[in-house]
Amino acid sequence: MRITICCVGKVKEKFYCQAIDEYSKRLSRYCKLEVKEVADEKTPDNASDTVNDIIKAKEGERLLSCIKDEAYVIALAIDGKMLDSVQLSQKIDNLGISGKSDIVFVIGGSLGLDKRVLDRADFKLSFSPMTFPHQLMRVILLEQIYRSYRIMKNEPYHK
Repeated sequence: MRITICCVGKVKEKFYCQAIDEYSKRLSRYCKLEVKEVADEKTPDNASDTVNDIIKAKEGERLLSCIKDEAYVIALAIDGKMLDSVQLSQKIDNLGISGKSDIVFVIGGSLGLDKRVLDRADFKLSFSPMTFPHQLMRVILLEQIYRSYRIMKNEPYHK
């Protein structure tokens, strides 16, 4: 299975990069993982809703250009469906069983995802009603995908 994480912005903090590298290495035995980063837009302080919408639209266009037509898209969104780790594992496993071999997880920038990206999504996933920095979200997502594969393979992993 191919898992792609399409995200806005680069991770600058060394500790996030180390965690991302570690989970990427661990995942390499279960799937083909690719992380695609698209450029983020500078958001001015106190920007109007119109300016924020323009920024999200630009970032959204870049994200959509990373997604193949045949890919199953899971957008990370606060208003998405919350799953526990076992349910996420079952979702990934069921997608593979049903012939979906290309899964794309999409993480937006600091303003969230453009409507067109959300409309393209086959599933909206929420990790929490709280807001997380998008760099940290990348680490959390990778850890949960890794945990999902451990669950699928009935391999031990801390609970």
